[in-house]
Amino acid sequence: MQKRNRSRIIYLVASILALLVLALAVIYPRARQQWMTPLGPGLQLPTYTPAIESISPTVAAAALTPTGSSAAASVVPTSTTPPLTPTPQPLCGGPPVMVVLGIGADADDYDYGLADVIRIARIDFTIPKVSVLSIPRDLWVQIPDINTKYDITAGKLNQAYFYGGPGMGYYTGPGAGAGLLARTLDLNFGMRVDHYGAVNMNTFVKIIDALGGIDVYLEKPVDGRSEDPSTIDLGFFPVGQHHFSGEEALRFSRVRKLYNDFTRQDNQTLVLCALRKKITEPATLIKLPKIIAAFQNAVLTDLTPEQLTQLACLAPQLTRQNILFTRLPDELFSPGRVLDPRRDRTTFVLEADYDQIQTYVKSFLSGEWPTEPKEPTCP
Repeated sequence: MQKRNRSRIIYLVASILALLVLALAVIYPRARQQWMTPLGPGLQLPTYTPAIESISPTVAAAALTPTGSSAAASVVPTSTTPPLTPTPQPLCGGPPVMVVLGIGADADDYDYGLADVIRIARIDFTIPKVSVLSIPRDLWVQIPDINTKYDITAGKLNQAYFYGGPGMGYYTGPGAGAGLLARTLDLNFGMRVDHYGAVNMNTFVKIIDALGGIDVYLEKPVDGRSEDPSTIDLGFFPVGQHHFSGEEALRFSRVRKLYNDFTRQDNQTLVLCALRKKITEPATLIKLPKIIAAFQNAVLTDLTPEQLTQLACLAPQLTRQNILFTRLPDELFSPGRVLDPRRDRTTFVLEADYDQIQTYVKSFLSGEWPTEPKEPTCP
């Protein structure tokens, strides 16, 4: 009797294990594929790698030494080569560095809208460290890859996202509006990004409300009031502590009329800092997976669920000193006007020496700049 019961138990356990193995064989590949699949259309930026980078430094140096030179045999003296220092492993299973284009669109959907917020985040998973660079939306730039029948080759930087939107039909390349904006940044400034995330106004409001609002302290009043019926009255924000709902945070982030776009960028930085602080609170971290899942289809991004989890894992490990918000120096820019052929009238633009911008961009991408945050930064 005992032998029969033991045989039944062994048979039952073996059957369960067989079913588990079969389920894993079928489900795991599918689950893993979904885990590593981008949530939105990819950028698919064209690759360019200088030929000299495809060979080792020793071979490259030897190739630059004249044939027959006595120096050719001593390009890298083995006797003085310093020992290799172990490279720290990236945290959270992420890559060493990830560069993400952040876009705030002034529309209620992703088919249309201008990129009124353009931020580049360089995320270092090794240190760890996050540097965020604001790019002015009013720079006049060359815009590539638009269908030639529309005769659009230039415009404001924020228009690149608009022209690439699916609702316009001007651009049919990868990544839609984010893809065209990424190509425009690369063409004009050498700003090469890995991924993007775009948030429209409705989603921005809902995300902040889902988090229970954010807390912002203002050292100066911010006046967004207007008596002009053609201009949105964004309200007045006095000095002191504020608890912003999503709608209030959106209004505060859009104030520009009495100031300039650089002031608006600084106000948006205050909102981003408050948002970061809210997300890393223990009570929020517990709810974060559900919040991410709830907005998975409301935020447009080519990040995968795996990469989003890596970023969520990294957030609480960042110190205040290693979150740097910066922007290009004000002295690089001067106001100007150009003829916008699409609108057949002149429009306001920021004029600048693009070579200098490219120098700053190169330093930013390499992690050499900024070394100190430009005010305001996260408190």
